[in-house]
Amino acid sequence: MNFDFSDDQKMLRDQARKFLNEKSSTKTVRTVLNDDAKSFDADLWKAVAAQGWLGVTIPEEHGGLGLGRLELCVLAEEIGRAIAPIPFSSTLYFFTEALLSAGSAEQQAKVLPGVVDGSVIGAFAVSEGPGAPSPTSIEAQFDGSKLTGVKIPVTDGDIATHAVVLAREGAGLSLVLVDLNQAAVKRETLQTLDPTRGHARLTFTKATAERIGKAGEGWDLAEGVLDRAAVLIAFEQIGGSQACLDMSVEYAKGRYAFSRQIGSFQAIKHKLADMYVGIELARSNAYYGAWALSTESSQLPIAAAAARIAASDAYYFAAKENIQAHGGMGYTWEVDCHLFYRRSKLLAVQAGGPGVWKEKLVRRLELKNAA
Repeated sequence: MNFDFSDDQKMLRDQARKFLNEKSSTKTVRTVLNDDAKSFDADLWKAVAAQGWLGVTIPEEHGGLGLGRLELCVLAEEIGRAIAPIPFSSTLYFFTEALLSAGSAEQQAKVLPGVVDGSVIGAFAVSEGPGAPSPTSIEAQFDGSKLTGVKIPVTDGDIATHAVVLAREGAGLSLVLVDLNQAAVKRETLQTLDPTRGHARLTFTKATAERIGKAGEGWDLAEGVLDRAAVLIAFEQIGGSQACLDMSVEYAKGRYAFSRQIGSFQAIKHKLADMYVGIELARSNAYYGAWALSTESSQLPIAAAAARIAASDAYYFAAKENIQAHGGMGYTWEVDCHLFYRRSKLLAVQAGGPGVWKEKLVRRLELKNAA
């Protein structure tokens, strides 16, 4: 079985990397990081929209490219490599996926064209506080037309124009679509380790909303969105991990100590080798997840959990060891290591931390074996 990308997909990757190298650098990230009023780069967001990336999985009748999720995996890896400060994952991996999987034709026609041109920024609001969400922990209420409750933290909730929210409707849970630009929605920006990806507390007070999908199916729909997003986030994490390894190798070749390249020292070699092994293990899991995602295989829940766990571990390890490989300089503000460390920590907890996904993996394997 061939898990590699096609020639066209590799060409897309090369074009995306070239574009991001020109348009998004660590200087771009620092511009956002150093400005308390910013949590993303609006110009880069417009440029990405102009490239058509925001419509990669959206059907052509809504202005999208009508491609597949494998192409989105390719773009996700390059977004991660560039640690691009844009709401790409919230809008495409979560919000758009929810609409494509459960939204009506009318809802898709109303919102998806805005996603394609960048005027719509999406968020996916499930969590309501500390701990992993569960079917019994959701307290937000939807009465068929109005939404009341609090969601925290919501990734990119500070800048999103729309959100898909998990709320209680009667005895069950439903997903609802909310326009955030209404007086009944209040936002409170939250401080995080990585300010280039904003987070917010969203408070809904009888906000106008509409259900997507059937009543009572919200939890299953949300779990499906999270599984698909887990694979895409894994590719982002692999991109960031590879960038950390590349930084470390470049520094190890150019930094001399005792008249030798530090890369010739065994301690540095071991760090680089361990980073490489972790990344390749994560890449293998992510490629399997991409196959399951693109074919809508029944193996997706297990493949997604495995990809999520391996990629989270690989990115954190690579970001940490990248700092160590740079020595004392790696801890300074001027060197870019901390930018990747921040993103690695943030992505590790987005959509549930590794501990949550390990529990999911064990539970899903038990169910499979029992069957």
